[in-house]
Amino acid sequence: MSVNLIIMKKIFIILISVTSFLACKNDTKTESVETTTETSSDERTAKQSDGLTLLKGEFIYYADAAVLQTNKQMYGVVVDEKMHELDNMAKAFKNEVTDFVQVEIRGKITPKPENEEGWPNRVEIKEILNVQVAKESSDVVKLGKE
Repeated sequence: MSVNLIIMKKIFIILISVTSFLACKNDTKTESVETTTETSSDERTAKQSDGLTLLKGEFIYYADAAVLQTNKQMYGVVVDEKMHELDNMAKAFKNEVTDFVQVEIRGKITPKPENEEGWPNRVEIKEILNVQVAKESSDVVKLGKE
């Protein structure tokens, strides 16, 4: 029985060590959605007080669906006059209709309605700041005749 007791003590020490190691792990994967500085309302500019968010990412409009992909999240884009304006500007930078275009916009982010399909959040474009060619990706697979 003493051999079993020694083995159980070693397993117990190993479990305590692993638990302690994992408890001390420093989790650096937290992301902040939006960082704001506390300033009084008279110190803020009009753009800081209007409730809109600056978003930079890749935009695509295809088959009646528009998507904006940022570094952290994907947004469904509200299909309205401003989105069509952005799509018309983006067409100049596309080789294929399925190409993404790098954009910088200001918009209002809202959660998607429960009865709709799509991404959890959507953005309504209020201001178009910049449109340019998206970075080339080597992950793209094209099907069809060339």
